[in-house]
Amino acid sequence: MKDYLLNNGISIPALGFGTWRAKDGEEAYQAVLAALKAGYRHIDTAAIYQNEESVGRAIRDSGLPREELFITTKLWNDAHGYEEAKAALAESLSKLGLDYVDLYLIHWPNPKPLRDNLWQAANSQAWRAMEELYQAGKIRAIGVSNFLEHHLDALLDTATIVPAVNQIRLAPGVYQESIVDYCRKRGILLEAWGPFGQGELFSRPDLQVLAEKYGKTPAQLALAWSLQEGFLPLPKSVTPSRIVGNLDCFDIDLKEQDAQFLKNLSGLAGTAPNPDAMDF
Repeated sequence: MKDYLLNNGISIPALGFGTWRAKDGEEAYQAVLAALKAGYRHIDTAAIYQNEESVGRAIRDSGLPREELFITTKLWNDAHGYEEAKAALAESLSKLGLDYVDLYLIHWPNPKPLRDNLWQAANSQAWRAMEELYQAGKIRAIGVSNFLEHHLDALLDTATIVPAVNQIRLAPGVYQESIVDYCRKRGILLEAWGPFGQGELFSRPDLQVLAEKYGKTPAQLALAWSLQEGFLPLPKSVTPSRIVGNLDCFDIDLKEQDAQFLKNLSGLAGTAPNPDAMDF
């Protein structure tokens, strides 16, 4: 497993295991446990996924030392505020059974109840709480998710810590060039949620042909593309064979024309969501 170095100097495994839509209970528990046994050390969850307890149980039952793991969770939209953010992290830590998380993200920049002229202040207050929790050792790095340039500009007006991460929708054929360039210039690592699209990648004959050229699966090729772009992909699966197979992507060196082909894939069903128009 390779690592990236975040802008605060801590290392983060370059491939994470996503748990979005992994149901709380046995499904999430068994998936995370299988991932940890397979070699993943970076687990991504969120309060709204409602599976933090199962994730925490799998972490404990894995027997792995806490310091070998990198655990991410996220602040949901109902807790954008100073006291609310502190309480939300405390609840997540309790459910996970952890003393600290390695990365804590504001999940969305512009929740519906705080839209219009209130979202900037709400994010600022949540971020102030996160900075304090970071200084207190409850969080090793802080960041955001689904933020566009104007959301980050507003946050940086009052922030004393630049976000370490922006987790956004990135996949072959879904490339948010403007925010990617913005984050790269500011040393903000880009994490890629939904790195396989919405599953339509797996049924594309042209991608299958390309995967066969490299002796890999389309999923492995998609992850290699993400890594070659300098993104941190977060593949999700509840199938043990796919969980293991997705790790076999680090030895792929995509030729430039193939990387460009993947970047510019057309006809995908999924696109990047507009966080200013989301109806949560």
